[in-house]
Amino acid sequence: MADLIVAISQVADGSMRNRNDHLDEVVIANRKKWLEKRGINIENATRVNVTFTDGDNYRRYRPVGEATKGQGMFDENTQPSDALVTITPGHALFLPIADCVATTIFDEEHGVLMLTHLGRQSLEQQGGFSSVQYLQENYNSRPENLKIWLSPTVNKEVYPIFKLDNKGMKEALYEQLEQAGVNLENVIDNKEDTATDPNYYSYSEFMKGNKPEDGCYAMVAMISKQ
Repeated sequence: MADLIVAISQVADGSMRNRNDHLDEVVIANRKKWLEKRGINIENATRVNVTFTDGDNYRRYRPVGEATKGQGMFDENTQPSDALVTITPGHALFLPIADCVATTIFDEEHGVLMLTHLGRQSLEQQGGFSSVQYLQENYNSRPENLKIWLSPTVNKEVYPIFKLDNKGMKEALYEQLEQAGVNLENVIDNKEDTATDPNYYSYSEFMKGNKPEDGCYAMVAMISKQ
């Protein structure tokens, strides 16, 4: 049986991404220290590099392995992606985030781990459904057996998704996961609200002047052994 590490950082751990300086030494030190507390070497991690410069595609799913360890953890030297997938024990997947839903999906039956970024743009493109579909089509995953962990997100009053009938991000995501065949009893949800909880960064609330600091918290996921 595989052991799985899934963790979410907080403001007290420091920002895990600087939008304006991708070589920020403080951010890199924050990543290293926080990961080490969980028994993870930063050089064994790969970052989900979410960018918004690839047209209108927000469903870029990228398999990674030994050759990609360390990519994106110290600089921007990694391919744009909306999700990473690994079958390698000891390979950590790392996603900085600040309002959207970081989502870990684990297929224990086939030893497959996905960390996927599900924000407004990806959810508008049914990103929750297609993340599960990708695992089903490429790794023979059975949706009903998947275990899923969700990060905190911002509430729907602060950030409604207009193209999805003003649903909140979690509301839309749960619908898409259920449509994909996921057993919702297998979903572990951190229900904290990034808009109001001081333990989490919120980009939307920072831009409104309601949060004192811009930054990102992070989700990390890793199969620790087989």
